[in-house]
Amino acid sequence: MNTLLLTIILVPIIEIYLFIKIGSQIGAFNTISLIFITALIGVFYARYEGLNTIRSGFSQLIKNELPAYEIISGAAIAIAALLLILPGFATDLIGFLLIFPLTRKLIFGKFSMKFQKKNNQKNNFIDGEFEDIEEDDDRKI
Repeated sequence: MNTLLLTIILVPIIEIYLFIKIGSQIGAFNTISLIFITALIGVFYARYEGLNTIRSGFSQLIKNELPAYEIISGAAIAIAALLLILPGFATDLIGFLLIFPLTRKLIFGKFSMKFQKKNNQKNNFIDGEFEDIEEDDDRKI
């Protein structure tokens, strides 16, 4: 079965199950309040981390380096913010894992290393053309 279809089916089932379990433990009002609080905290923290990632990316560009980790990190923060806005506890957990720098570095560190290795393996030569000039040619300096 297609993974996207399976994800579309399983994520709401897991979220409904967690709503029922947590709602029976702490109550309906507290469950709804917790969903709103996690969404607000997540959005504000995503904005903070997004600005830090942009700042770090610009510093990499100033150093004339490829900001590979910052690009991947920015995409992860955007996905994390979307997951935190969606109501649910499983999506919030995944969103918080993606938004914190330590876990994001653990998850996406290997991807950025691949890009950095490709960028660091530059050839140390200058490409150019030459033309032999005879001794009696006027173009000779």
